[in-house]
Amino acid sequence: MKKIISQIQHSLVFKLILIMGCICLVAIATWAFFTIRYQRNKSLDDNTDIADRISKTIRLGTHYSMMLNSRDDINQIIKNTATQKGIENVRITNKSGEIKFSNIPSEVDRTEEMTSWTCQVCHQTSPPLVKLSLAQRRRLFQTSDGERQLGIITPIYNEPGCSEKCHFHNSEDKVLGALDVVISLKDTDAEIIKYEQSIFLLAVAIIIVPSLCIFLFVYKFVIHPLGLLTEETRHITDRNGRHLIKTDPHSEIGQLATAFHTMRRRIFDNQMELTKQKNEYQTLFENVPCLITVQNRDFKLINFNREFYTKYNPSPGDYCYQAYKGRKTKCDNCPVEKTFADGKSHYSEELGRGRDGTMEHWIVRTSPVRDTRGNIVAAMEINLDITQRKLLEQRAEASEKKYHAIFNNIPNPVFVLDYDTLKILNCNESVKQVYGYPEKVLLGKSFITLFAQHEDTPLEDPQTLMETIKKTRIMNKAWHKKNDDVIIPVDIWISLSEYPGQKVLLVTTSDITHRLETEAQFNQAAKLATLGEMATGVAHELNQPLSVIKTSSSFCRSKIEKEESIKPDILHRLLVKIDSNVDRASRIITHMRDFSRKSDTNLQPVEVNGILRNAYEIFSQQLKVRGIEVSWDLGKDLPSVMADPGRLEQVFINLLINARDAIEEKTKMEYHGLNRQKEISVKSYNFVNHQLIIEIKDTGTGIPDQVAEKIFQPFFTTKEVGKGTGLGLSISYGIIKESKGTIKIKETSPEGTLFQIVLPGVA
Repeated sequence: MKKIISQIQHSLVFKLILIMGCICLVAIATWAFFTIRYQRNKSLDDNTDIADRISKTIRLGTHYSMMLNSRDDINQIIKNTATQKGIENVRITNKSGEIKFSNIPSEVDRTEEMTSWTCQVCHQTSPPLVKLSLAQRRRLFQTSDGERQLGIITPIYNEPGCSEKCHFHNSEDKVLGALDVVISLKDTDAEIIKYEQSIFLLAVAIIIVPSLCIFLFVYKFVIHPLGLLTEETRHITDRNGRHLIKTDPHSEIGQLATAFHTMRRRIFDNQMELTKQKNEYQTLFENVPCLITVQNRDFKLINFNREFYTKYNPSPGDYCYQAYKGRKTKCDNCPVEKTFADGKSHYSEELGRGRDGTMEHWIVRTSPVRDTRGNIVAAMEINLDITQRKLLEQRAEASEKKYHAIFNNIPNPVFVLDYDTLKILNCNESVKQVYGYPEKVLLGKSFITLFAQHEDTPLEDPQTLMETIKKTRIMNKAWHKKNDDVIIPVDIWISLSEYPGQKVLLVTTSDITHRLETEAQFNQAAKLATLGEMATGVAHELNQPLSVIKTSSSFCRSKIEKEESIKPDILHRLLVKIDSNVDRASRIITHMRDFSRKSDTNLQPVEVNGILRNAYEIFSQQLKVRGIEVSWDLGKDLPSVMADPGRLEQVFINLLINARDAIEEKTKMEYHGLNRQKEISVKSYNFVNHQLIIEIKDTGTGIPDQVAEKIFQPFFTTKEVGKGTGLGLSISYGIIKESKGTIKIKETSPEGTLFQIVLPGVA
């Protein structure tokens, strides 16, 4: 035992561990002391803030009930609040110290002693304090069970309404009572104890882990190498010696080990070199991954390597043609025979059946073997079996024919372009069917020459267009010119590929003329459907200016019939009102006519806020009649976006109609006695990366998850038959996508739905 203790005391590992342990212990103890103290203070402050917020919430919640002297409501609020986890006691005392309300019924109407903390917190001075800081209103105490609790006193101040209308308190009284809220610190104390325990476990781990690392490090890089080196010295005279010690050659131990092994290596270098030279050629001969044979002039096998033996299992003295091909006579074109004849190396490619009857392919290389006098005594033949390569070549050739046939039968035009110049290297037969150009006309021409100018889309310069094609994977609605000079819209898919010996672009185009025509018909149908849903709103909007005109004209007619004069200023005001309302009705009719007009898509920089206002104008009177309020939060100095003004307005109108219908649906579902909020919120603001956000929120029924997944699908609607086509949101999705934007349901719940549109701003 003493020997072990002595070894430990003199051990380098023990000394390092002891020093590191002491340093870690002091550092961790200091850190733990300040950390725990900070955590305790922070937890107390956090709980104080929580208790103060609860107290303020109760005071604000009971304020209206106190003004009405509704004791039942006050009791219910206190009882409901006290049921929350962690809240032990909630009570209200008057200025006389009498407990008027409490979640503990036995406390009600009990009078607090003036010496109690509840009274002393204000009455410790004369006159009593009116304003108290949070620290003065806080108290900490322990229950009989040893549980710590935190209490917050909140004064209830006198207000003009209390002294004048309901309670007839003296107006000179500044404080009418106090609200006392007590919360439990049991969970907080438990968390602090767990935190202290985790600090202790962390300290133990920090001491143990470094100590273990030091032990392993010293053992691996010092003790173990020294032990091996000591054992090595005992075998220095052995022929085989020991294994090289694995350690850092630049360290002290490594340098010592290197010097030792250098000394031992020099002793046996000569013998090892001889052994190496003896085995080297035989190893290479045996392990080379091809068939090697040595033959005499009679074509008999003198020697062969392991690869040849494994495949053909020959015996010394067998003829080579017998071993290779199972023949009884030599091959007609024998490279070994040529080597014996002229003393040179020869190459050939052989085809024949192997010993198992299957066809085999070989690449053959021969070389003469000479004796010391230069005479050819044998020939070395090296054969490489290329049967698998030949089979792969045959399969590749068949596959190339197959895919070439597929390439030519693809219904869409496909071009193979040189990556650097975009010259057309190849194209399939569909190119002639769509574009009308023969293949020989297009080969060698630049793909850029197919692009054409269109009134909707300006044509980029060739260099810019070339860079766009190289960087883009999909080009939507580009314009190409056919052989007959007809311009067609196409979608283009581009992918990087490899062509024999060079990098190419594989380009597929699709004529989308019919698709665009169909989309235009769908868009117009959706616009007319939206126009039908807007009819009621337009009637409301036109009714107001017509009513003003009717009232003014009736007044004038009545005066004329009674032969009474109309004052000039009154007549002037009536005529101004009639004129302005005629203009308003004209604008509404013009707006509806422009909205219903069928037009091509024309993307241009537009101001979103103005389009939102235009869309709202059609519904403003209708929404007011239905009691739906519209709140606006439109950002200022917003960037323009690239969009079609009419189509973008169609999107906003669809969203406003859906919001209106959702609110109306919720109104029908709810109890008529409830005063529910009916509101549509419209918001626009600038987001990061120059993006413009538009959000339209309603207080309607919300959208279930299973419906939200299908909301943008064509012809999907949840409305009754005859009230919806299912095209509105589907068309809106396509319109926003045309402007390179997104539309989605950002939030939805039984309290309403928020649609968000993101559009890239124009720099």
